[in-house]
Amino acid sequence: MGTKKLHPSVEKFKLFTKSHPLILKEVRSGKKTLQDFFEEWYILGEDDPSWIKYEAEGDNKKKVENGNGEGGWMTQLGSVLQKLDVEQVQGHLQNLSAAIAAVQNLIMQFQAPAQGGKSPQPVQQKNPFSFRKD
Repeated sequence: MGTKKLHPSVEKFKLFTKSHPLILKEVRSGKKTLQDFFEEWYILGEDDPSWIKYEAEGDNKKKVENGNGEGGWMTQLGSVLQKLDVEQVQGHLQNLSAAIAAVQNLIMQFQAPAQGGKSPQPVQQKNPFSFRKD
């Protein structure tokens, strides 16, 4: 009797479950069926972060150390801050400040002729407690 040839996606899923042994543990415990896992794998793909929890414990530690785990963004932020050139950032901030000042001066120059060179008239405030005598 010959063996049946499996569909290529099923073959890939079999390889995937070998690298994620906790999937088979959940199937054996009855929490989910293998069909459920296959459908999730087919839709999400094998690179989805939700599969990390099904890897062997040693594999999870490697991912965290590489910066792909839970503490990864802090490590990445630290490395970015170490590479940051403070003097270059300071120069960019000075250029930005000068550009903003130039735009403000330009706006003030266009507003002055529109007002006719007059200072703005103070607005008279109405008394909020206007009572009439009876």
